[in-house]
Amino acid sequence: MYFDKRMIYIILGILLITGILRMGSNEILNLILILPGLLIAITFHEFAHAYAAVKLGDDTPRRQGRLSLNPLSHLDPIGSVLLLFAGFGWGKPVEINPRNFDRKYSMAKGEAIVSVAGPLMNFVLAFLFAIIYFFILRFAQVWLLTTQIGQIIEIIIISTISVNIGLGVFNLLPFPPLDGSKIFISFMPFKIRNWLIEKQQIFYIIFLIIWITGLSGIIVKYPVQWITNGILWIVSMIFSFI
Repeated sequence: MYFDKRMIYIILGILLITGILRMGSNEILNLILILPGLLIAITFHEFAHAYAAVKLGDDTPRRQGRLSLNPLSHLDPIGSVLLLFAGFGWGKPVEINPRNFDRKYSMAKGEAIVSVAGPLMNFVLAFLFAIIYFFILRFAQVWLLTTQIGQIIEIIIISTISVNIGLGVFNLLPFPPLDGSKIFISFMPFKIRNWLIEKQQIFYIIFLIIWITGLSGIIVKYPVQWITNGILWIVSMIFSFI
């Protein structure tokens, strides 16, 4: 079955423009402050996929310019719009050729490693920015809370933590084009794996329905809260000993 993604891009473009036109000045400012976290989350997520694939022996991401920290190499229209307005989404998928992997792992395990590298990177980034946030709170709290620049930096750091966790959790859902689908497929028996790959377009449509109806937000809500609370608790415990 042929599924033209261009129509989805057009619809999302209209929704994006309509949404921005309905925004007030404060909402637009908040959107601008989210952009740094968005670019960091997507860029490092896709770079992690590319890096994992190259380390496993596949040079395809390097040849396609995806082994890069340039955000323009990794942005996907649908995933970026989702991240801006919903707090979860994805970047442009990194193309790999599992046949190029070395034989240390099977192709299925190699694909799973490459797929999980992106969400794992996001959780690591969230942890690192949580450390930065607590460090500033500990040693420069007055500056952070009483100056305009400090408040802007606080918003950017918090949004970076939030976007990274949202991106990581959302991409673990087992629906195309998300990483979770590739991880899930990698561990399926050969016949089931082929059937799932053949029906990817159908599952993509199911995923879009889940997103449009708001079910995706409900699904990821509690995992995002648990991981956020867990990261903040761990970092707070670390700083309690400093």
